[in-house]
Amino acid sequence: MQASQEPQTSSTVHSLYHQSMPQIEPYCFSPLQVLNSNSSGNRSQGAEVSFQTCNEQIFTLESTPAPDDVVYNSPSAVSVSSNRSPFSPQCSLSYVSDVHHSSDNTYGSPLSGYSGVDDDNKLMHAFMELRNELLGPESDIDDSCSFYGVAPQTSSLSRFKRILEMAPNMDLTQVLIACGEAVSEGDVSTAEALIDILERRVSVSGEPIERLSAYMLEGLRARLLSSGSIIYKKLKCREITSSELISYMQVLYHVCPYYKFAYMSANVIIGEAMENENRIHIIDFQIAQGSQWVFLIQALARRPSGPPYIHITGVDDSQSAHARGGGLELVGQTLAKVAKSCGVPFEFHAAGMSGCEVQLQNLQIRHGEALAVNFPYVLHHMPDESVSTMNHRDRLLRLVKSLSPKIVTLVEQESNTNTAPFFQRFCETLDYYAAMFESIDAARPREDKQRINAEENCVARDVVNIIACEDTDRVERHELFGKWRLRFMMAGFSPIPLSRSVSTAIMDMLNEYSPNYRLAESNDALYLGWKNRAMATSSAWR
Repeated sequence: MQASQEPQTSSTVHSLYHQSMPQIEPYCFSPLQVLNSNSSGNRSQGAEVSFQTCNEQIFTLESTPAPDDVVYNSPSAVSVSSNRSPFSPQCSLSYVSDVHHSSDNTYGSPLSGYSGVDDDNKLMHAFMELRNELLGPESDIDDSCSFYGVAPQTSSLSRFKRILEMAPNMDLTQVLIACGEAVSEGDVSTAEALIDILERRVSVSGEPIERLSAYMLEGLRARLLSSGSIIYKKLKCREITSSELISYMQVLYHVCPYYKFAYMSANVIIGEAMENENRIHIIDFQIAQGSQWVFLIQALARRPSGPPYIHITGVDDSQSAHARGGGLELVGQTLAKVAKSCGVPFEFHAAGMSGCEVQLQNLQIRHGEALAVNFPYVLHHMPDESVSTMNHRDRLLRLVKSLSPKIVTLVEQESNTNTAPFFQRFCETLDYYAAMFESIDAARPREDKQRINAEENCVARDVVNIIACEDTDRVERHELFGKWRLRFMMAGFSPIPLSRSVSTAIMDMLNEYSPNYRLAESNDALYLGWKNRAMATSSAWR
């Protein structure tokens, strides 16, 4: 593409995403949690959305207004205000992970759904009602114990005996949760009995919950056999060719907007921040195939003042190298060709290592280059203080801050699986991935072989890792935006409000997808969601 003399606007950045994708990132990101979109299918009209207060037990999209949130069902969405999530579901299982982990609620996550002791009690009351619904009001469970805690032994034995009797008549989700609790409490005989029941009811070509349950069942079995790491590594190292893996990622790229959400939001943010810069250095901590930067290079080539000099440092790992079918030199060659075709002075620097290994000397920092740093679904793979005294998650943020970047972009899944105890983490995983599988289901037939392969090779291993692995073997460690916000601020960063052009670009992109995808803005972050479930956030920092 030749450089154009047209003025650069946000449309010159995001319009490129409606072209065909060169080759989609081969790295298998965990699918993201999603937020709401206009369920009527009409995106041209802004729908008024409001919320109930935190003291109320039910949070929906149809409740009363609150102060700082904006929910987009179209680019002309209305403003509402709230200190919570713009997508607070009704007693969602995503909040189970917070019940015994109240410290995570102090980080200001806009999706925590409740705050303080009163809200904890209300949520626990809702779970107690669910328990009574399953086991009956005459259940002999000791009510002084937490619903998901370990009851006295005799009570626990009686409870699981009752569950086994009821299991044939329980729905799949209830059986799955009961099995997760049995595994959590070390009741092997009950867990094995429930696994036998689940095996007859799950299917990789069935309804979304049947497909997800098939993979969660593998995770439970692996945990029960203390073989989680072995099974996870086999899934991760499955002998598929790089071309097969690319094709599976292409499927996810086209049927779900999660990758585009990350690429587009970061590119618009970086493009605006670098509008008047003549020398730009971009450090991408998960560059994969580098497809994201094809679009930005093309957009920057259109600047009326002429294209800037672009220097890209790509951080990557061996897994992405396998998916590409080669090392980072392939990424550099591809981007260099694109830059040459656009008349953009370009240089690529390869840092073939994981983010945990990155040190200052690996980043080729130069005086006079305006620095942009991109974290696309990668920081949750960095172990924090709960895993290692090295705390690479915070170390990396401090290192980046020391470089005085002009802009830092963060895109992460909106889920809480990092420090949550097993059973709460299990319920959070069920809630998050149920929404993700449902969103995939809306775009592909259930018997579609490519869809099955994509879920198996690019999603299942993440689910198994969260459920079956612990300590350093558990690499899928997601945090809510409120926790990321605190980490960034403790490292010295300040949030940057996103311009309207970012949300406009994403809304235009969402027109290609199901109307159940939604967009909201709160606490200087953009939220992507599926129906009432927050799936991913995008934010900018300096």
